[in-house]
Amino acid sequence: MKNTPQLIVMLTRDDRTVMSAPAIFEECKNSKAAIWGFKEEPLPLDEMKKLYDCMRESGKTTALEVVAYTEEECLRGAEVALECGVDLLLGTSFFDSVNELCKKNHLKYFPYVGEVTERPSVLDGEVEEMIAEAEEYIRKGATGINLLGYRYTGDACELIRRFVGALDAPVVVAGSVDCYRRLDELKDISPWAFTIGSAFFEDKFGGTFAEQIDKVVDYIN
Repeated sequence: MKNTPQLIVMLTRDDRTVMSAPAIFEECKNSKAAIWGFKEEPLPLDEMKKLYDCMRESGKTTALEVVAYTEEECLRGAEVALECGVDLLLGTSFFDSVNELCKKNHLKYFPYVGEVTERPSVLDGEVEEMIAEAEEYIRKGATGINLLGYRYTGDACELIRRFVGALDAPVVVAGSVDCYRRLDELKDISPWAFTIGSAFFEDKFGGTFAEQIDKVVDYIN
């Protein structure tokens, strides 16, 4: 039986949190999405904590996606996730130090695979190598993988299909889910979850922010 992918609403545009994130969440907290998050930049930590508190009070599962590639930056991102008390840490290049910190603190960790660069992020690499990488990270204790599927420089749909089919662990397809054709692909491939951020701000699904969320949730179901 296929899994129904879950929408993770990201209050982000171009891989950075929008400064109006608290107001947008307040307007949309009664929409149908159960998982909400944003990036590690540029909101001050106190504002991040307040926003995550609001999300938890509304019964949401929370996520922080960290766009970082050095060990120092990735560790700092994981520490921010712990300080904010989020449920899911998405992103960071994989480092054993980050993985151990997450395991020690029971933080669900979904690292990147492949060669991830730039911001907004871009994914490069061979599919089989990324699958092998992912399997190693899962063996080491990562919860799942944050796959930048539609940011891939090759055939994105082929990558997502092969990757999800090969991996016995949750996969989040992150970034650039911006049309119904891609929603159809995700419904067919059936990853654990997918993120949408910029596309909602760019009105790719038509309507208010909350209306777009509900359209996507209804469509994927």
